[in-house]
Amino acid sequence: MSALVRIRLREFCIAEPSRMRHERIFMENGPEREPLIILTGPTAVGKTALSIQLARRVGGEIISADSMQVYRHMDIGSAKIRPDEMQDVRHHLIDLLDPWEDFNVAIFQKLAKECIQGIYERGHIPILTGGTGFYIQAVLYDIDFTENEEDTSYRKELKNLAAQKGNAYLHGMLKEIDEPSALSIHENNVKRVIRALEFYKMTGEKISAHNETERKKEAAYHACYFVLTDDRDALYKKIDARVDKMIADGLVEEVERLKRMGCQKEMVSMQGLGYKETLRFLEGEISLEEAIYLIKRDTRHFAKRQLTWFRREKDVIWVPKNEFGLDARNLEEGILAFMLEKLEKKGICAII
Repeated sequence: MSALVRIRLREFCIAEPSRMRHERIFMENGPEREPLIILTGPTAVGKTALSIQLARRVGGEIISADSMQVYRHMDIGSAKIRPDEMQDVRHHLIDLLDPWEDFNVAIFQKLAKECIQGIYERGHIPILTGGTGFYIQAVLYDIDFTENEEDTSYRKELKNLAAQKGNAYLHGMLKEIDEPSALSIHENNVKRVIRALEFYKMTGEKISAHNETERKKEAAYHACYFVLTDDRDALYKKIDARVDKMIADGLVEEVERLKRMGCQKEMVSMQGLGYKETLRFLEGEISLEEAIYLIKRDTRHFAKRQLTWFRREKDVIWVPKNEFGLDARNLEEGILAFMLEKLEKKGICAII
């Protein structure tokens, strides 16, 4: 069922300090493509809290576009939202897999599209929220992840090279043939490095060029793509404070439990920020102080890469928190009002 047909919904929404009743309608004469709201931005900028309030205003359900929150038992290091924080807003793709299970962009895309269809059938609007830009792009542009014929012998050869000569050696091979991919894929993400090398061998085309072609496709949804940002110094302070809170909340103990469960550094899940550094501490490679320093430093670098990614995306609506000129008490309401106005102008929904 299309979410743009004649659906009329009523709900209580918070506005200013009082509670007001809004009637919300999806535009009857909107575009043929289904609506999709995207709320992204760098880590620690405040996406989670804002997404909940937005969902309450527009009758939305949230799909997590996060490569780590999909894993069970990985709560603190992934800054996963707790059930008591969800405010009765339905969330998807959280706590779906065990840490040793495989997860990648193709799997995410398939699951997210299934969630989106279910949300439409319930008469709600999907809100894709998270900081993994490639995951968002894969859904928005319906990127084709059809596998080419596999060359298992070449894959095995590459895995052996990584084991014998190290991840950096394999990453160097990728840099020689596809520097843009090497810049966007970390050397420890061996699976993606191998995938890029395989793609080049099988097709003769750089996977970065393939992805760029896919990016130029028309969006599969009638989307409103918000990127929440903040002043750099303020964002970095929030990152540092978040890391300190993670340590205080028991990140080390969480990683210890994962280690006892059999999780190892080679697993995709354990490559996440906070987990790999803490694991190095537990294995005696570095001190706790060094681990905390590395988590903070690498998270800041990650936030910078996220912003670089979003600047390349088309038709994004930047939401710079620091330019609203509001105090903390009124900032969220100001941002919500801005976003709701954009949604109405886009013809996704109207508040009347």
